[in-house]
Amino acid sequence: MKVKLLKFTKDPEKTCAIAARLCYSAAGIDEITEKLTKEKVKELLGKVISSGHHSVLEHASFSFGIEGVSRALLAQLTRHRIASFSVQSQRYVKFKDGVEFVTPETIKKRKDLFLKYGNFLKETEKLYKYFLESGIPAEDARYILPNASSTKIIITMNARELRHFFALRCCNRAQWEIRDMACRMLNLARKEAPVLFYDAGPDCVRDGCHEAFPCGKPWKKIRILS
Repeated sequence: MKVKLLKFTKDPEKTCAIAARLCYSAAGIDEITEKLTKEKVKELLGKVISSGHHSVLEHASFSFGIEGVSRALLAQLTRHRIASFSVQSQRYVKFKDGVEFVTPETIKKRKDLFLKYGNFLKETEKLYKYFLESGIPAEDARYILPNASSTKIIITMNARELRHFFALRCCNRAQWEIRDMACRMLNLARKEAPVLFYDAGPDCVRDGCHEAFPCGKPWKKIRILS
């Protein structure tokens, strides 16, 4: 899996702080901007985040490039409505040089099952290529490809939705693949906007677990990626 932060709002924290200050100030935007020091931005956003008034966080957006994730992950990801997704198309892209697949660690650890898994995917790939060579359109040949098929995605979310996304998907109860991706995204976002994401992550980071079936384990913040 590869996760890269492609683009984000310039000076995202100050942008959100300006929006927050504007709501309660008679001053003009230029004056507000000039008076907001780094210390005041940090203080203001801290109050905004702790109070739950998160609408101003929507003024900062972050775009990530994701590679090497499965279609099983994609099915979960698109449940997050307030986001933009661009996905490598199985309809138009013909994988003549081979189809990439994602393998869960639980299968890798079982040599007997890993062998069966690999053989199944090889046969699936062979049949897929045979369909293409036989004139079957890629949009129809793709019907035999499993959830393990790898894909590439561009994801854009605003800071408010990202915090919600991290709360759900960084949780130990989340499925392992999307949790791995979400934690990597959080590390990258926090590196560029530490105030916006200082307490981001599952609910247990802030005020305790809200899951109906809690994991019972403390969540450990993953280190910032270099």
